[in-house]
Amino acid sequence: MSQNWRPTASILVLKEKARILQRIRAFFVQRKVLEVDTPIISVAAMTDPQLESFSTQYNQKEFYLHTSPEFYMKRLLAAGSGDIFQLAKVFRDDEKGRNHNPEFTMLEWYRLGFNHHQLMDEMEALLTDLMANKPVVFQKTSYQQAFINQLEIDPFEADVIGLKQCAEKFNIETPQGMDDDRDMWLDWLMVERVAPGFSKNSFTFLYDYPASQASLARLDKEGERKANRFELFYGELELANGFYELTDADEQARRFENDNIVRQQRGQKLMPVDGCLLDALRSGLPECSGVAIGVDRLMMLIMGAEHINEVISFGDEFSG
Repeated sequence: MSQNWRPTASILVLKEKARILQRIRAFFVQRKVLEVDTPIISVAAMTDPQLESFSTQYNQKEFYLHTSPEFYMKRLLAAGSGDIFQLAKVFRDDEKGRNHNPEFTMLEWYRLGFNHHQLMDEMEALLTDLMANKPVVFQKTSYQQAFINQLEIDPFEADVIGLKQCAEKFNIETPQGMDDDRDMWLDWLMVERVAPGFSKNSFTFLYDYPASQASLARLDKEGERKANRFELFYGELELANGFYELTDADEQARRFENDNIVRQQRGQKLMPVDGCLLDALRSGLPECSGVAIGVDRLMMLIMGAEHINEVISFGDEFSG
């Protein structure tokens, strides 16, 4: 008889995962952050060229499984919810591998009155609590300084020619199709050289990304070349992405439009823009910062797992 019916995670691991989820909820309850629950399907989708959404049909209309609960959560914020968090199943039409599963669990939360540095501090408090039995070290560095440290190049000054020369200097092989897409070059150098240079046994907050990679973050008030966005890594493994949130509806609409222009240039499907989110921004999104963290990757780290299947009850559903 086939054993394919069995879970990929051990029952012991699933019990530990349940305990950690309870601690996450307790952390936010103590801080009076409200747990919310939002839909996983929508007529709109994330336009970000780095993300691909699953779609489904209902009543002869196309819907999309969310890549993050962000848009619905911001609508709640605009409606007066106050501080909120959510543990949600999210879906990304992406590779299946050691650190990737197309369906995974995301923790996302928003704090009113916080800037991105204050939210990084709260993330540090949460992770310290969850990893109480492990030594934890946190480091912070700007995106600009990380490139200077690892590649001897300023990512805010370098053009595509300079980035290509940098790749050649450090013997970094580059895939086909990069062309003159500056952000693709920056992303590739990040993956191949910058992130691998982070301390292997500590958390690294990387903050103040180029404005061209702002996504849903506001631009820095002291210089619009920078966006108030951060990411969290453990070693070179990306764990979280956070923003000091953009509240300008017109600017957000321009970014959605530009995303779709980039998608068209790259031969990707154009994504329908979330008009309800834009209306919520126009009605007034409070000043806040938000972050999303991949819970399964965090579980891998806490439990010392080598593959994401080890922390997902049935992690091989996309392997057939």
